[in-house]
Amino acid sequence: MERVILHCDLNSFYASVELLDHPELREEPVAVCGDPNSRHGIILAKNEAAKRYKVQTAETVWQARKKCPGLILLAAHREKYHHYSKRVNEIYERFTDLVEPFSIDESWLDVSGSLHLFRTDGPGLGDLVRKTVREELGLTISVGVSFNKVFAKMGSDYKKPDATTLITRENYRDLLWPLPVTDLIFVGRAATKTLGSYGIGTIGDLARTDRGILVKLLGKQGGILHDYANGLEHAPVVPARDLPAPKSVGNGLTFPRNLVGWEELRAGVTLLADEVGARLRQLDMKCATVSISVRDPNFKDISRQKPLGVPTYLARELTETCMELLESSWNPKAPVRALTVTAQNLMPSDQAGEQLDLLSPGASPRREKVERIERAMDGIRGRFGRESISPARIKERDGAGQ
Repeated sequence: MERVILHCDLNSFYASVELLDHPELREEPVAVCGDPNSRHGIILAKNEAAKRYKVQTAETVWQARKKCPGLILLAAHREKYHHYSKRVNEIYERFTDLVEPFSIDESWLDVSGSLHLFRTDGPGLGDLVRKTVREELGLTISVGVSFNKVFAKMGSDYKKPDATTLITRENYRDLLWPLPVTDLIFVGRAATKTLGSYGIGTIGDLARTDRGILVKLLGKQGGILHDYANGLEHAPVVPARDLPAPKSVGNGLTFPRNLVGWEELRAGVTLLADEVGARLRQLDMKCATVSISVRDPNFKDISRQKPLGVPTYLARELTETCMELLESSWNPKAPVRALTVTAQNLMPSDQAGEQLDLLSPGASPRREKVERIERAMDGIRGRFGRESISPARIKERDGAGQ
């Protein structure tokens, strides 16, 4: 039996959630950013009206306002996004028990076994899911319908917003092969450059290239991308309950301006480590290893890691470890374009045994106190929003950059 896979993608998700509280702004150009008062803030999302002005995600506020002087900025509230993401996935689960979240605003649904219950076909069920989400939550989604996950995702990207697109074995060459190769999932900057140097510019070019040649050019990834382009991807939809526990938790950021000097580097690391620590606590896991990756303006990367004496989910301990790695491997006068902090070798918190320091008998109680403090911070953010409380160093840097 042919599988029927839906890929559901919430349209302009962050902006759409914020506009639920500001319906009077729906027709105005609106963008969501971390700090609406700073011209150095980064655009996180934009609505359809802002897209018409070519406002782009990850550009700075001042760049966006050069394109659209009347752009309205709203602060981000990440807890709201997690709340609505959970609610929309609960709606998806009414249509099938095979729902696999791909990101906070995207999910795959395998409706092969439940389609008959709704007495409709794949596109009809896609329309019904869109209607349900729109009526119950006030949000819109685009739905791709196909016989595998990759083509279903490409279908949801094909037409936005609030649309259903069917990609079949009969039409995928006509619809997808003319698209640029960058539209195929998992084709990154390096692969695009390599493929382009051999005249492979579209998905069709990729599909028609000998698989063995692609493997020579890109390694194993070349063969995988060839299969994707030819509709040969067969991965199952795996519900969240059956997904393996994460092996790492990371957070990376390309900064609106280069960071230079230990003070700015610490501010950037603190920002990232704070988020990684919060996510670890949400998962109730601790890490035994911390790594940091640094990218300079020429896109050259270095990565360093360090095992911890005691597993942790504390942001301050993640920060200090990352700074130790930086201080031993980085010239503080060199500019930094991007940083990534990653917690590795994860384990459940209750299995993360602590080696007591016999020379510092008060160490364990102090750590427990800090853990209580950071969990209290999580609670405050849960009630009043992510931006309600932040490490002082972050606040100081934000103020200095305005």
